[in-house]
Amino acid sequence: MQTPDTTIDHSTLRRLVDAGVQVGAEVVGGAGGWGVVISYGRSSQTLAATRGAPRTWRQFETLAGYLKELGIVEYRVYTAEFAPSAAASKQDDKRRTTASERMKRAHQAAAHDTWFREQVQASIDDPRESIDDAVAKKEFAAKRAALAKGVGAAKKAAH
Repeated sequence: MQTPDTTIDHSTLRRLVDAGVQVGAEVVGGAGGWGVVISYGRSSQTLAATRGAPRTWRQFETLAGYLKELGIVEYRVYTAEFAPSAAASKQDDKRRTTASERMKRAHQAAAHDTWFREQVQASIDDPRESIDDAVAKKEFAAKRAALAKGVGAAKKAAH
């Protein structure tokens, strides 16, 4: 089926339906998706996406839900040229994988955030007395010196 070159956008279609204009729809299958031709009065126009190109849906169920939400519950369906493309299914697989990876990262980030907050709260709630920064630096400097001295003595004994 040939689709009209003229287009109608979602907001115009919504206004027509809300105004009670008798609107017809023809769902047209194409390579990898579905489009819609809207008829009202003597005019037929292809439903357009935001940027003016014909709007398409990969899933018929999504399109049917869209039309039902608008209040268009009866329409003709033309399947003669419908052919789900392998490229579309590969793209869907890639999107699912990407979405899956995003969800995994989001869950990991949320788990890390929870763990980190628990650690901070445990530190705040710790009943032990805090150690002054200067005292801690002095103690660790002494420990490093003792370790360095021990490593130096072990090297001399090895030779």
